Order: sequence, then C-alpha cells, then structure tokens
Amino acid sequence: MKNFFSAKKQYELKMKEIEIALDQIAYNFINLKNKALIINDISKVWINALSNGNKVIFCGNGGSAADSQHLAAELMGRYKIDRNPMASISLTVDTSALTAIGNDYGYEKVFSRQLRGIGKTGDVLVGISTSGNSKNILDAFQTAKELGIKTVAFTGEGGGAMKKEADLCLNVPSTVTNNIQEMHIACGHMICGIVENHFYGK
Repeated sequence: MKNFFSAKKQYELKMKEIEIALDQIAYNFINLKNKALIINDISKVWINALSNGNKVIFCGNGGSAADSQHLAAELMGRYKIDRNPMASISLTVDTSALTAIGNDYGYEKVFSRQLRGIGKTGDVLVGISTSGNSKNILDAFQTAKELGIKTVAFTGEGGGAMKKEADLCLNVPSTVTNNIQEMHIACGHMICGIVENHFYGK
C-alpha cells in the first residue's frame, strides 16, 4: 500500500511538472506577439532578396545548427505549398568544409569563410544563437557587411552582441535555451510561410 501511494505521489508530481512546463511555453508564445512587427520586417528582407535572384543563408551552432538546416530545407523543399524551390542554404551541413576551415583557420571562421566563397551582394545571412554571442556568427556578420549582405539575428531576450551587429534582430522573450529554440523554429516557420505565400499563394 505504501508503494502504491508513493508511486501515485510521484506520478502527480511529474504531471504537475509537465503542466508547469507547458504553461511556461504557452506564456512565452503569448509574449511572442510583441515581435510581430520584426517578424514581418524579416519576411520583407527575405522576400526582397529572393525577388532579386539572391538567396537566404543560415548558420548556427548545436541546436541552432539544426534549426539552420531545418529552415533552409523549408525554403528549398516546400513549407505548405507545392512550388518551385527558393534559393537557400545552411552553412552547417558540409562537414569537410567545417572541419577543414576549423582546423586551418579556427572555429570562429567556419561560417565567414564559407560566406566569403558563396555569398554575394543582396543575399541575406540569418544567424541563429540562443545567447546572441556566438563568435563564429559575429565573424560572419562582419564578413556579410563587407560583402553587402543583409544580416538577421535570431537570439534570446537580451540579444547579446549579435543584436548590435545585425541589421534586424528577433530577440525572443526568454533566457532559457530550450524555450528560445522553441520560439526560433516557430518564428522561422512563420516567416517561411509568409515568404512562400508571397510568391506562390493563391
């Protein structure tokens, strides 16, 4: 009987923990409404680049590297509409380039050197970082400015150094890594949808 009540109590505590986590996620997304204007502005920048035959380039580290690949795939493949591919690439996917550049020039150069090779004036570089302080993204932002490439930062609430360096910064309302990433991918999806509808919506 004691074990039964102990297991029940543990179950109740776990359920409460899940409910609190879900409430926090819901609260974050409600607060994300305050970022509607910057989301719209970022959409316009992507649309402008694609309209002029340019591309959207993504970069990030760790989970943000996965988000970079995910969003590039939404543009190159499709989001909700069956349509032509939209020019996009993630700088996180080529392990040979990443390891060669990291080994020869340092990890801070893994994105900027690729950008210097494939980027051109009119492109857009989207740097994704929960802290906003990723040195290799900051280095890539500097290179982007030299090349005439617009920069967009996806960060956490404070924005970090990337907030100052980027042309546009979407600093989502959280300081907790997983919650920031949840909002990054949701906002990225939203922007992909706006862009897709602009070009291919009925």
